[in-house]
Amino acid sequence: MRQNLKQARKAAGLTQQQIADKLGISLRYYQQLEAGDRTGDFTIWDTIEDITGVHQRILREINLDKASNR
Repeated sequence: MRQNLKQARKAAGLTQQQIADKLGISLRYYQQLEAGDRTGDFTIWDTIEDITGVHQRILREINLDKASNR
Protein backbone atom coordinates (compact mmCIF):
# COMPACT_ATOMS: atom_id res chain seq x y z
CA MET A 1 0.00 0.00 0.00
CA ARG A 2 1.13 3.52 -0.73
CA GLN A 3 0.53 4.90 2.75
CA ASN A 4 2.21 8.24 1.92
CA LEU A 5 -0.15 8.75 -1.01
CA LYS A 6 -3.18 8.04 1.15
CA GLN A 7 -1.95 10.39 3.88
CA ALA A 8 -1.18 13.16 1.38
CA ARG A 9 -4.64 12.82 -0.18
CA LYS A 10 -6.31 13.01 3.22
CA ALA A 11 -4.13 15.97 4.24
CA ALA A 12 -5.31 17.74 1.08
CA GLY A 13 -8.87 17.11 2.26
CA LEU A 14 -9.79 14.98 -0.74
CA THR A 15 -11.70 11.74 -1.10
CA GLN A 16 -10.51 9.08 -3.50
CA GLN A 17 -13.32 10.08 -5.87
CA GLN A 18 -12.36 13.76 -5.75
CA ILE A 19 -8.72 13.13 -6.57
CA ALA A 20 -9.69 10.67 -9.33
CA ASP A 21 -11.92 13.38 -10.83
CA LYS A 22 -9.08 15.91 -10.69
CA LEU A 23 -6.81 13.40 -12.42
CA GLY A 24 -9.41 12.50 -15.05
CA ILE A 25 -9.26 8.81 -14.17
CA SER A 26 -11.75 6.34 -12.75
CA LEU A 27 -12.16 5.80 -9.04
CA ARG A 28 -11.07 2.18 -9.48
CA TYR A 29 -7.87 3.23 -11.26
CA TYR A 30 -7.03 5.63 -8.42
CA GLN A 31 -7.79 2.98 -5.81
CA GLN A 32 -5.36 0.67 -7.58
CA LEU A 33 -2.69 3.39 -7.51
CA GLU A 34 -3.21 3.95 -3.79
CA ALA A 35 -3.14 0.20 -3.12
CA GLY A 36 0.11 -0.14 -5.06
CA ASP A 37 -1.48 -2.45 -7.63
CA ARG A 38 -0.85 -0.10 -10.59
CA THR A 39 2.09 2.10 -11.39
CA GLY A 40 0.39 4.96 -13.26
CA ASP A 41 2.17 7.16 -15.76
CA PHE A 42 4.35 10.17 -15.05
CA THR A 43 1.64 12.71 -15.88
CA ILE A 44 -0.62 11.27 -13.18
CA TRP A 45 2.16 11.42 -10.60
CA ASP A 46 3.11 14.96 -11.66
CA THR A 47 -0.49 16.04 -11.12
CA ILE A 48 -0.79 14.27 -7.77
CA GLU A 49 2.42 16.00 -6.70
CA ASP A 50 0.92 19.35 -7.71
CA ILE A 51 -2.34 18.64 -5.87
CA THR A 52 -0.76 17.40 -2.64
CA GLY A 53 2.48 19.38 -2.56
CA VAL A 54 4.36 16.15 -1.77
CA HIS A 55 7.18 14.95 -4.03
CA GLN A 56 6.17 11.98 -6.13
CA ARG A 57 9.15 9.91 -4.97
CA ILE A 58 7.61 9.99 -1.51
CA LEU A 59 4.08 9.41 -2.82
CA ARG A 60 5.14 6.41 -4.90
CA GLU A 61 6.74 4.52 -2.01
CA ILE A 62 5.04 1.22 -1.35
CA ASN A 63 4.94 0.22 2.29
CA LEU A 64 5.32 -3.53 2.55
CA ASP A 65 5.43 -3.57 6.35
CA LYS A 66 1.85 -4.36 7.39
CA ALA A 67 2.52 -3.44 11.04
CA SER A 68 3.29 0.17 10.16
CA ASN A 69 -0.10 0.57 8.43
CA ARG A 70 -1.84 0.76 11.79
